Amino acid sequence: MADIVNTGQAEAWNGYEGAHWAAHHDRYDAVNSGFNGPLLAAAAIGEADRVLDVGCGNGQLTRLAARQARLGSAQGLDLSAPMLDRAHALAAEEGVANVTFEQGDAQVHPFTDGSFDVAVSRFGVMFFADPVAAFGNIGRALRPGGRVALLCMAHLEGTDLGGVLAALSARAGVAEPATGRDGTGPTSLADPARVREILSAAGFADVSSDLVEGDQIWGRDAADAARFLADWGPVRHNLGDGPEVRAIAEEELRPFASPDGVRLRGAARLVTAVRP
Repeated sequence: MADIVNTGQAEAWNGYEGAHWAAHHDRYDAVNSGFNGPLLAAAAIGEADRVLDVGCGNGQLTRLAARQARLGSAQGLDLSAPMLDRAHALAAEEGVANVTFEQGDAQVHPFTDGSFDVAVSRFGVMFFADPVAAFGNIGRALRPGGRVALLCMAHLEGTDLGGVLAALSARAGVAEPATGRDGTGPTSLADPARVREILSAAGFADVSSDLVEGDQIWGRDAADAARFLADWGPVRHNLGDGPEVRAIAEEELRPFASPDGVRLRGAARLVTAVRP
């Protein structure tokens, strides 16, 4: 693997976090797939496009992009070896031949200049050690006129998940986990003004950040969803992994249960920009 500067994230995604996402790829896709439609529409992938998926994880978005770019190609890049192993296996299983996956840090990865037409990401760009440098490197990988379409976590306040996590934290007797208003963490790109500042400094133009919503399916029923939520890295890290956390989570999730699963209405920021 090429040099890594985002060492903290590399450790997490090659440890518990990455292993959990790889083992439960279908469940994480159920949580995040509700945002695929708006993201792919914004990316406007052409049939001969060369697509880069940044922070591709288990590769669902990469495979979808490859199918749209049927005469082109899609490449997924991620720090996580466990998830990339899963991505390779799923692409082979689904017979998606025009897709490749590579392990690397987008901030310093040695992309060939101008080698992609479009870069996409589904919740894979919020944790850069130096976001201006990272987006600058991604921009150099795009041809002039190339574009980005990125999904980033929105602030959790006012969302179903935010309410569940706030209640869970309060009832567990700990401070609510930080949401990244200081420019770090999962909601580091939730502020449109900050996004515009970062991407403009990285050389992009026509930067926009629009709020989009989608249903997130967390489990079959409240008990199943509670087990999964309690094992999710941020919850496990901030609240521990004791049975009391799962019990509280089950109670908080029960109002969202329906015959077709536990659905939380989620929000994200859809960021688009163009390389001049």
